[in-house]
Amino acid sequence: MKMIAITLMQKKEKKCTEVCKMLLSFNEAVKEYGNQYQLSQALAQQKVYKIEEGIYSTDQYVSEVVTVMKKYPKAVLTGEYAFYFHGLTDIVPEIYDIATPSKSARLKDARIRQIYVREDIFPLGIEERNVAGGIIRIYDKERMLIELLRNKNAMPYDLYKEILLHYRQIITELQLWRIQEYAAVFPKSKMISKALDEEVM
Repeated sequence: MKMIAITLMQKKEKKCTEVCKMLLSFNEAVKEYGNQYQLSQALAQQKVYKIEEGIYSTDQYVSEVVTVMKKYPKAVLTGEYAFYFHGLTDIVPEIYDIATPSKSARLKDARIRQIYVREDIFPLGIEERNVAGGIIRIYDKERMLIELLRNKNAMPYDLYKEILLHYRQIITELQLWRIQEYAAVFPKSKMISKALDEEVM
């Protein structure tokens, strides 16, 4: 009976470790702990950790990408990191490409490359994913296929071919109607549709 109780307690603790892990902005941390003084006490007692300016966590070690996306919650991961995240390339980018609406303020952060996106196409294909205890916003595979074809000439040729090959291998798993819907809204839609037919399908 005692062993069962210990096992249940261990499971509960494990579940709490997974669920109770939190990444917080400064305002969220103050609210969570009551006020700034109590937050400073929690920091001293290592109940919470300051990851970087304005970002706190109940876990001492936090994934950098989760931290970056917490810092810029309205931004969306795109570009090479999105291709890597979706398993379309093995190359780990040195910088995070993040999309923001075209009228957004400039983000000063050496870890990121900010990409300004037209307001009407910015929200297309955004999905939220749970990663290492945090939430990131990233464009789905269908949107990223459009981005691949649009940015072909701006990418290293070998990387483009690698990602394109992966897309050909998973094309039956994608939502084709969604790809066509996205393509119709983007600038140069005819060029994108032609590239889809000739290079992917």
